[in-house]
Amino acid sequence: MSGPILVWGAGAIGGSLGAAFIRAGHEVVFVDVAADHVAAINAHGLRIAGPIFEDTVTAKAFTPDELQGRFERVFLCVKGHHTAAASRALAPHVADHGYVVSAQNGLNEPVIAEAVGAERVVGCFVNFGADYLEPGVVHYSGRGAVVVGELDGTTTERITAIHALMREFEPRAVLTDNIWGYLWGKLIYGTLLFATALTDDSIADVLANARYRPMLTELALEVGAVANAAGIKPEAFDGFDPAAFAPGAPAAETTRSFDEMVAHNRRSTKSHSGIWRDIAVRKRKTEVDAQIVPIVEKARSLGVPTPLTARLVELIHDIEDGRRSLDLANLDDLAGSARAAAGAEA
Repeated sequence: MSGPILVWGAGAIGGSLGAAFIRAGHEVVFVDVAADHVAAINAHGLRIAGPIFEDTVTAKAFTPDELQGRFERVFLCVKGHHTAAASRALAPHVADHGYVVSAQNGLNEPVIAEAVGAERVVGCFVNFGADYLEPGVVHYSGRGAVVVGELDGTTTERITAIHALMREFEPRAVLTDNIWGYLWGKLIYGTLLFATALTDDSIADVLANARYRPMLTELALEVGAVANAAGIKPEAFDGFDPAAFAPGAPAAETTRSFDEMVAHNRRSTKSHSGIWRDIAVRKRKTEVDAQIVPIVEKARSLGVPTPLTARLVELIHDIEDGRRSLDLANLDDLAGSARAAAGAEA
């Protein structure tokens, strides 16, 4: 496939990917709902800051209502709770034989499929560190896993080409026949990140805190049990090993995985999650309803209890709505829920 690459959502993920594609010689067109960001890119280019590379790349940028034309290669890089609206808006711009790569957090592929057709959706998993700083500026702060795969696990000409393209961003990018396993692995890990966002402490500091590791382990076990009930085998990445959080896993393996996740996060200049940044810096809603609520709903349909995950959603909502502040006490609340759940099972 040829022609410009359309990157819909020019924030942390989309900006980092798009800039790398441009640096590799591809033409990229950005779309973003933030008019000031679009104006800044058109006036001065998109500046990438951070330890991986520093550069300002030139590209055309549009708001959704300004975009014209159809594109064979589309990367959707918006927040999970904006997926449905963005998918409907981009659908007319996807060429007949084009595709949409869901470079997002969460299980957004089925939502995109409703707008463009399942045959035109490609699964993607990303775990690199990046933040939108200001109009025209994105901070690419740390390397992380990048994985692509067809939703049905087949190896096609297009997925091979997409994998080659993603290797121009991350040389260690993986082509998998189990993209759902990676997406569910990220859901388990992402649930831990939501827990770290209940406090102002960094990701690494929370994961390293022995006081909260038992609760975090129980949280991961809940989500892993949902994946297992759904027939999904979660995959490991960046120090997170789902097998270390399976029922009956040796304590030493769980400790090892925690320690490796801490080490991975300490290597990144991105100390806090995008979830925390949404709450503490940008003062906006997180992706909790798009990422974590579907886990609870899926668990309910499968008859799997997820009391900690449900309580985590409530705590995030409380913080979003100003009913509680970011504090370690929120982790103590969640730990109390874990003890109560364990007592109820006993």
